[in-house]
Amino acid sequence: MTQAMKVSLSQQPAAAQWGSATVSFAADGAQIHLSDGDQARQIQAAARKLTQQGINSVSLTGEWTQAQQWRFAAGFGGTMDGGNIEWANDNEALDARRDAALWLKSLIHASPEALSPEVLADEVAERLCAVAPAHITTKRIVGDALLTAGWVGIHGVGRGSVRPPVMLELDYNPTGDHDAPVAIALVGKGITFDSGGYSLKPSASMVSMKCDMGGAATVAAALKLAIRSGLNKRVKLFLCCAENLVSGHAYKLGDILHYKNGTSVEIVNTDAEGRLVLADGLIAANEAGAERIIDAATLTGAAMTAVGGDYNALFTVDDQAASDALAAAAAGDEGLWRLPLAPFHANKCPSSFADTANSTTQKGGGAGGASNAAGFLSRFAGAPAKGWIHLDLAGVYSEGGNSMHHDGATALGLMTVTNLLLQD
Repeated sequence: MTQAMKVSLSQQPAAAQWGSATVSFAADGAQIHLSDGDQARQIQAAARKLTQQGINSVSLTGEWTQAQQWRFAAGFGGTMDGGNIEWANDNEALDARRDAALWLKSLIHASPEALSPEVLADEVAERLCAVAPAHITTKRIVGDALLTAGWVGIHGVGRGSVRPPVMLELDYNPTGDHDAPVAIALVGKGITFDSGGYSLKPSASMVSMKCDMGGAATVAAALKLAIRSGLNKRVKLFLCCAENLVSGHAYKLGDILHYKNGTSVEIVNTDAEGRLVLADGLIAANEAGAERIIDAATLTGAAMTAVGGDYNALFTVDDQAASDALAAAAAGDEGLWRLPLAPFHANKCPSSFADTANSTTQKGGGAGGASNAAGFLSRFAGAPAKGWIHLDLAGVYSEGGNSMHHDGATALGLMTVTNLLLQD
């Protein structure tokens, strides 16, 4: 077994022979040299440098805050091997966080062939039931049974694949009261592979589309972590799982879907499929009577253009919900930025043949594409959509990696959703 490299923090610059290096080495280990400015990012970047040096086992020594250790963990390890970290303190809490983050990443990194919609639903149900078996019940609706149940979005998007689409409903109820109110409903986009359908993506854009179930992975991992952290209120989880493929059975441009809440939707872009499956999840969350609804999805390239990979995008029509979400992100040291969402955004995807289209014919949904997508979702979030939070996960995946993250899943958003679940 490789001996762990000791890593400590220093507020002093490296010795002269190291020049302006931010990481230096001695016989007893490595030092990260912090300077004025954003020290959290400095720690994360230093963890990347240590990983790139081939170091995969570290022991954090000396004075570290919990937040500093978590930032180090965010930058440490590779795509295939997360490495080993011995914490300086707060071992139990940090172990629980890292377990959730590594599980989240493993789901996103799984190949599309390995992670079908049913496998994703089963994996989430199995892992969460193992954490609190006495308090969790699950229900799966699969394939054509979705159509019978009225979940036309998940069925429509997933019908082009030979591997059936699934809605997973998971009920975590620690209260002992079968009639306890649902405090929060989580809704996750679980597109296990997105070809774009008949609005076919180019190969370069398709190669990373195993990450399109990042919303489902994020809310599932957050619920797992929140349960381990003492979550004491009833939460329902709805995962909307499908493969968006091209076949003789696939949904087509010009099709019209008729949702359970009475909304008709014309399909003008089969690559705007995430909002179609989330619409079912939002309706289900409202049917459950949830006091707050949180949905998470790798929904739009427009959000990525707006906030980059260091933030996720926040949409809500409720200022208190926005404050709660931003506070949850800040407490978890995660980037989250509120983008515009007004009632008029619900009408930004007009259709002559239905109540709304699922997008526009312009590339990326046109100007304001992320807000327009959120506006589409607002039609299904309740009337009024009080308490609803939509997270467009711009930063959940780093294609090719960078100075902060390895190639692949970042787990950005995990702590935001976890802290929202644990808020009073």
